[in-house]
Amino acid sequence: MKAETTAGMNRTGMDMSPMDSKELVVGARIMPPSSAGDDSAIASVIAHYARREERVGTMPPPGTLKGAVKTALQALKGEAPLVLLDKLGERLAFERAGSRLWKGVLAKFDALGSFEGGPTREEIELIYREESEHFLLIASVIRTLGADPTAETPLADVHGVASCGLIKVVTDPRTNLADALEAMLIAELTDNDAWDVLIDISQGLNDEELMNQFMAARAAEARHLTMVRTWIKASVIARANGDHANMVAS
Repeated sequence: MKAETTAGMNRTGMDMSPMDSKELVVGARIMPPSSAGDDSAIASVIAHYARREERVGTMPPPGTLKGAVKTALQALKGEAPLVLLDKLGERLAFERAGSRLWKGVLAKFDALGSFEGGPTREEIELIYREESEHFLLIASVIRTLGADPTAETPLADVHGVASCGLIKVVTDPRTNLADALEAMLIAELTDNDAWDVLIDISQGLNDEELMNQFMAARAAEARHLTMVRTWIKASVIARANGDHANMVAS
């Protein structure tokens, strides 16, 4: 595993140049701001655009006549059906991204190997397969409800943007397996909470088989989270032991 804790040429801190840092502090104190005002102007602009009647997207119309009838009848009872479809769209997007992320973790494993207490290739492959199965499950449910699983809902858009940072960490050639697992911890925490909410709002469907499938997916995600937490703890211990060995050797 790459040892990023090894001292190198990191010059980002002020302590690397005490004389220059003193001048920098003095300059910051005597030089006025480059423009008048404070961050309230920025907050005002953000508030202005937030008040506009624009969203990141809208719910797509049903793609089939059957779906149109279902949605029309359910919409008379309130907005819950559209909320459910939006949440299903979010789960679909997140499970698709999750499966691709775990595929990236697998590539990182193949390139660099694991560490003491870290994941095996079989364990990573298992999580990848289960994430893919969850994606197919949600797509099937959306289709059953008469909606189009290929349409991107507002929440799917939001979570797609939110996941961009995780993708960058996992695919960055400078990161190692432990770094990728740190990103996956964020993904799995989100995944677990999102399944809880989806299960809660799906209660009204009165579909026992569907709820059992959702609960099974939630249990699998809980297991994924436990595994990732264990691996991250092991990676920290492995790095600490390696640093100690280097200190003793030197």
